[in-house]
Amino acid sequence: MADRRTFNVVILGVGFLFIFTAFTTCGNVEQTVVKSLGNSTFTGSGYHSLGIIYGVFSFSNLLAPMIVTVIGPKFTMFLSGLLYSGYIAMFIVPSTWSFYLTSVLIGIGAAMLWTAQGQFLVENSEASTINRNTGMFWALLQCSMLFGNLYIYFDWNGRTEIPDNSRRNIFLSLLVISILGTLSFLVLRKSHHEEEMLSEEEGQSLLSTRTMYKHRANTAMQDTKSEFKTILQLLKTKTTLLLSPCMAYSGLELSFYSGVYGTCIGATAQFAEAAKGLIGISGIVVGIGEIVGGGLFGLLCKNSRFRRTSVVFLGMVAHFVAFYLIFLNIPDDAPIVFETTSLKKPYLTPSVSIALLCSFLLGLGDSCFNTQLYSILGHVYAEESTPAFAIFKFIQVILSCQFSDVVSRADQSCCKMCSFQVK
Repeated sequence: MADRRTFNVVILGVGFLFIFTAFTTCGNVEQTVVKSLGNSTFTGSGYHSLGIIYGVFSFSNLLAPMIVTVIGPKFTMFLSGLLYSGYIAMFIVPSTWSFYLTSVLIGIGAAMLWTAQGQFLVENSEASTINRNTGMFWALLQCSMLFGNLYIYFDWNGRTEIPDNSRRNIFLSLLVISILGTLSFLVLRKSHHEEEMLSEEEGQSLLSTRTMYKHRANTAMQDTKSEFKTILQLLKTKTTLLLSPCMAYSGLELSFYSGVYGTCIGATAQFAEAAKGLIGISGIVVGIGEIVGGGLFGLLCKNSRFRRTSVVFLGMVAHFVAFYLIFLNIPDDAPIVFETTSLKKPYLTPSVSIALLCSFLLGLGDSCFNTQLYSILGHVYAEESTPAFAIFKFIQVILSCQFSDVVSRADQSCCKMCSFQVK
């Protein structure tokens, strides 16, 4: 039993490693790619896309538990992986309508994926192994920051513009990686909870498959109503109220390091021809910070309140230092500049070393917050894992959506100003 559970956690981590190697790399370079498109008919914005993804993601979390209950976490994650792959495939032949349509679909897929992941991880863990399994999964997941970004560095280093053939090659490669990750979910073995459900259904073998799924759907509707009530009850609990600010902050910083900071580095004029390649290096260094945090604080820390408090405090200090250095090192207009490079000068002369140090601190701090949130929720709400993780993702992505909306509005205002100046 223990070996099967460990196998499931490893395969789960590997599947997410492949899918998010593709998606994280895509999100990291998305706005830069959009700006470099030579197609005058494409009017999409990477920031608008992220806002749509996180907005749909947040509200889809309320329906995701029902889907997970009906088809199970394994096939829910497989279906979600297909939606992620569709979003990445869109960049091979981009168009505005497909860009925003796939943004909506991936928002739905993300809600299903993370709700299923939370339930599957808890089903394959015990109180004594939840910290280890969380750290193991998190470290494998954050390895996704390394490989795709390494390819970006070697392919984009020295470039000032992104040609169409380079874009197609990158996203074809990412599409293949995403599909491999999606297929890996089919290797997952049934958890003890799923076997109990199947044994109950085998006792009703006289029922047709259609009737059985209808019965499961009806049960899921009842469970969904019950889980929605549970969500409302959990929202009022002391633990959830205390964790809510941390959940909300994790959404803000996720949106910043995954969609904004790479664009800032790529638009910094003082980095010259190395700027575009540094987007990939920055993503790799963020990933190293995530892996270090996941390994140290997930695998080594015991279920101790003192240790958890220390880890979260370390994450707070790491992010405080990172954001202050970014404020000094990166030009103010870097996230929203209309042209390919920034026009303003920061307080300090932009330094590659400081920029990459900030990338590491962003990754380290993010892992501090997320590993402990996963561990606490899995430990405290072991019997109510699905609604608990749905609340976590709902709060997290609501703030991510709000942050993306603020940046996209600023970007749109900058574009209008630059257009006015050109006229």
